[in-house]
Amino acid sequence: MKNVPDTALGRMYREHIQLILDKNIDALLDQYTDDCLLISSFMKTPLYYRGKEQLREHMQGILGIEGLESDIAFWAETENPQTLMIVEAIQMTAGGQKAEMRFADSWVLRDGKIMIHFAGMTQYPDGSVA
Repeated sequence: MKNVPDTALGRMYREHIQLILDKNIDALLDQYTDDCLLISSFMKTPLYYRGKEQLREHMQGILGIEGLESDIAFWAETENPQTLMIVEAIQMTAGGQKAEMRFADSWVLRDGKIMIHFAGMTQYPDGSVA
């Protein structure tokens, strides 16, 4: 992981990525509020996951990840309200295939847990741009 600051949200982000690498979905879900909302653009059309059960369904995809490296190109955070906005260059391996893509992730937190997560793909593995 590159360019992650040593702040509360930086530490939470590092933990988030480590939980993905560890395939620890239960601990990952503990980072979210019960009424969380994740909006995903991984499939080129918006997908909405509401609550932890739907989020658990979405997170099954991490089980296929064999390696993940994140290089933060942009990082911004606020304390009140607690928010995070990042742009990441991601390299990952899944199913023996390597992929490079760019994400734009944003979190809105409530009581230290992710309430809203915008998981935006800005450049897909095939090189096309969102």
